Amino acid sequence: MGSRRGDRRAAIDILYQADVTGVDAAAVLADRAELRGPVPEFTRELVEGVSAGLLEVDRILEAHSEDWHVERMPALDRTILRVAVYELIARPDVPPAAAINEAVEAANELSTEDSGRFVNGVLGRIVRELDAGSPS
Repeated sequence: MGSRRGDRRAAIDILYQADVTGVDAAAVLADRAELRGPVPEFTRELVEGVSAGLLEVDRILEAHSEDWHVERMPALDRTILRVAVYELIARPDVPPAAAINEAVEAANELSTEDSGRFVNGVLGRIVRELDAGSPS
């Protein structure tokens, strides 16, 4: 696994744990650092960025998830999408194709049989809108 891929997976793990337990992501991040040693900078940036921008990230997700409310999405899919949306809107150093591919792979490997297609569809709609110049 490339280092950014591993860092993304760690961010997904931390944010997923925070989501399903209701514990603040910063506390989960701190616990992880205490148990496993230093958290990679990219992981930290993703966790902190998603947490800080959660309302905007969820608003974008809601606007592009046909017939789905963010809170009704499976928690793992929601977490994967949040990381990818944050990368798409706030990380110009991450090519959109990389954010989407990593999210789809994570969904295919970690979630349900249909998750990869769902994640790809939502992110595809977001990228098309961003490319058109209106980040809804």
